[in-house]
Amino acid sequence: PSGRSGWHHRQWLACRRSAVAAVLFQQRMTVYFEDIQLGDSAEYAKTITEADILMFAAVSGDDNPVHINQEYAEASMFKTRIAHGMLTAGLISTVVGTKLPGNGTIYLSQSTKFKAPVRLGETVTARVTVTELDPAKKRVKFATQCLVKGNVILEGESLVIAPSRPV
Repeated sequence: PSGRSGWHHRQWLACRRSAVAAVLFQQRMTVYFEDIQLGDSAEYAKTITEADILMFAAVSGDDNPVHINQEYAEASMFKTRIAHGMLTAGLISTVVGTKLPGNGTIYLSQSTKFKAPVRLGETVTARVTVTELDPAKKRVKFATQCLVKGNVILEGESLVIAPSRPV
C-alpha cells in the first residue's frame, strides 16, 4: 500500500479488514436449531496469558490489583495474580457464538458460579452441553462449565436463541 493517498490507504485497509473478517466468519460454524439434540456438547480451550488479563482489564475497566499487581496479589488469599472471573466466563460465549450453535446465536442469559480461580498460564476449557430445547421459541438451554486440568472452576447455565435452517 505504499504511495497511496491517506483516503485510498484507509479504503484499502477497510477492504483488507473486511476480507479478513469474511474469512474468519466462513471458518465458524452454525448448527441450526433443527439439528441440535439433547446432550450435544462443544468446547473451546485457551491458555490465559498476561496479555489476556491486561487487555480484559483495559476493556472492562476492572483494574482490581489482584489481577494486575503481583505484589498485591501475593498478599491476597490467592498468593498470586488471577484472571478476571468474567474473562473466564467469557470463554463460554466463544463456544456458543462459534461452535454450538455458532453463527447467528443470540445470547439471552447466563448464570455463573465461580468455584476456583484461574492463574496465568493455566489452560481453561469451556464446555457447553444441551440440557433443554424449546422448539416454539428456538431456544436452547446449556449446562456450562469451565475446567482447568479436569477440575470444574466455573459452572452455570446459559439460554440462547439458535438460528433456524434457512427455508
